[in-house]
Amino acid sequence: MESDRIFVGGGGADYAEPQSLLLQYGNRHGLIAGATGTGKTVTLQILAESFSAQGVPVFLSDVKGDLSGLGVAGSPAAPLHPKLVERAATIKFDDYGYEAFPVVFWDMFAKSGHPIRTTISEMGPLLLSRLMELTEAQEGILNIAFRIADEQGMLLLDLKDLRAMLVWLGENSADISLRYGNIATASVGAIQRRLVVLENQGAAQFFGEPALNLLDMIAIAPDGRGRINVLAADQLMASPRLYATFLLWLLSELFEQLPEVGDPDKPKFVFFFDEAHLLFDDASKALLDKVEQVARLIRSKGVGVFFVTQNPDDVPSDILGQLGNRIQHALRAYTPRDQKALRAAAETFRPNPNFDTETAIREVGTGEAVVSLLERKGVPSVVQRTLIRPPSSRLGPISDAERASLMAASPIAGLYESAIDRDSAFEELSRRAAKAQAEQAPEDTAVEADREFSTGRRYNPDAGTQPKTTTRTRRSDTPTEAFTKSLSRSVGTKLGTAIVRGVLGSLFRR
Repeated sequence: MESDRIFVGGGGADYAEPQSLLLQYGNRHGLIAGATGTGKTVTLQILAESFSAQGVPVFLSDVKGDLSGLGVAGSPAAPLHPKLVERAATIKFDDYGYEAFPVVFWDMFAKSGHPIRTTISEMGPLLLSRLMELTEAQEGILNIAFRIADEQGMLLLDLKDLRAMLVWLGENSADISLRYGNIATASVGAIQRRLVVLENQGAAQFFGEPALNLLDMIAIAPDGRGRINVLAADQLMASPRLYATFLLWLLSELFEQLPEVGDPDKPKFVFFFDEAHLLFDDASKALLDKVEQVARLIRSKGVGVFFVTQNPDDVPSDILGQLGNRIQHALRAYTPRDQKALRAAAETFRPNPNFDTETAIREVGTGEAVVSLLERKGVPSVVQRTLIRPPSSRLGPISDAERASLMAASPIAGLYESAIDRDSAFEELSRRAAKAQAEQAPEDTAVEADREFSTGRRYNPDAGTQPKTTTRTRRSDTPTEAFTKSLSRSVGTKLGTAIVRGVLGSLFRR
């Protein structure tokens, strides 16, 4: 194995020279595309193996459960063993063998992997707005909630914190609107309903603490190989918007937290975005612009992003133009739209005079692809028909017992399993409400006792005279008014350090 590249495939009588991805261009991003059943998952598996073997940590989502096999070595007893050995010989993959890789399993629902969480504040108002499909007016209210929470030093950690903050906004909308703009009660109610939907999708388990520490993902195993982080996404795919938003948030966290490294000899981290079309479906132009910006800038952090999808036109052209390494499996052209997409895909490759690219994309078999990878000086290579190399880890999913054993031996076992519910916005607002009610109670008693003497002229028979009319000049504050006064006294002063949110919270600030 050469130290400056990873072997992808090639070889054979009818095929060109072996195809390799130069590590120094691993952060120039890439595309793995092809119809269902053409071999995209295996391609993703062998790239994850190869990056790990070169000491590069990897993140990928396991949509069908097949990629869990990365944690277990392949076996000569496997049914496909003869075909794998034959493929290795055909493409002259001389050092082919079986091995397991250092895998860490993650699961947002804490069933098939270690829990993975973030806080409401780290997610930020823009991604939350997209996740809940809010209107522009509703998104504005959510931004106000985050702004006041920052100014008041109240942490927004989980869904109950955000729900409490929205209730408070609704109760104090008249006073707050003078400073921040109109806050319609109906819009607040609509956001609350969206939160219920989000909670029903299982997001309540995702928001909270302990939040993910990216250093637990970007890690090297003791043997020098990069850690492969596998997100169990089979259940998560039932909520596609939650899935896409989570991956976009993770990408933004990488951008924010990693230092600038320029053009390293190899990537610091490689991120595979499977089912990439879910990210771009129904996305606003503002969101697409910022995704393009993150994709362009994150390269300088040493992060390579590979989009995995069925059709290249699932990815917007401005982002597609930044994907220098391309592995295109077969496309089926059954409809006029499919035929147009096939022609467009062929035109993105550097032509090869030995064959027609469009025909090749239609004809390549399972486990075969047309490939163009960046060569020296970052120039795309001439497109080649390539046999993808066989994986060294197991093809297909592992058993529940094998998964449990790998999780028990995981270097992060026990770090995230127990949720933490510390003092945050919900508790702070509850204390303020209780204090306001306690301060009001004595005044209510005094007002009731004085009411018959403070509302006008009354005759006192014992004194024989009529008392002077008294007027009560002080009235009792309602809980809402007391709350508002408390806010007005503290607005403009930070009760704590302002909450720092993900890059999408700052990049997308309007």
